[in-house]
Amino acid sequence: MAGMDQGRMISGAAGGALLLMGLRKRGLLGLGMAAVGGYLAYRAATGNDPVMAAAGLSGSAAAAKPIFVEHSVVIDRPAQQVYDYWRKLENLPHVMSHLESVTELDEKRSRWVAKAPLGTHVEWEAEIVNDKPGQRIGWHSLPGATVDNAGSVQFEELPGGGTRVHVALSYRPPAGPLGAAVAKLFGEEPSQQIAEDLQKFKAAFEGGSKN
Repeated sequence: MAGMDQGRMISGAAGGALLLMGLRKRGLLGLGMAAVGGYLAYRAATGNDPVMAAAGLSGSAAAAKPIFVEHSVVIDRPAQQVYDYWRKLENLPHVMSHLESVTELDEKRSRWVAKAPLGTHVEWEAEIVNDKPGQRIGWHSLPGATVDNAGSVQFEELPGGGTRVHVALSYRPPAGPLGAAVAKLFGEEPSQQIAEDLQKFKAAFEGGSKN
């Protein structure tokens, strides 16, 4: 038990360091470092290994495969303006078609409801873990969530005055029928779905039809 606790402490320290380093960097390298750091920190805090479970090396053999999607879009608006829209989390269902609603509970916590087949839905609570105004928003689901997930949005100010918005989302559906339903939230082509969502958001935001 002592060895296990020590291992979790080391994992947590390493994860925290990688997470901070990744969040300070831009681009895919920063996202990768942040993802690995977040995973190590999560494993240390909870004692669970989501990657191992998803691979079937521990836990239920029926665990669903994780879903990871990312895409970028350039919007002809200042980074701070685009960030302000995303930071009001209740706007997110206007951006991501798989979301039904997001309710802000306080400055960091929120309740998310996602659409599922046959008129059903799944919900969870999430917490913002990285918030840099005008630059970045990062969040993850809280322990006990039906859908273990995390996401980040980076806002990069471009020389011409526009903003490159990079979205990265990761979902680990639960096992069983519910997991199969969650896995279909993005349809057959997850990357294509989020790309279409962001293109619709770009058109609406640049056109001034913001909710």
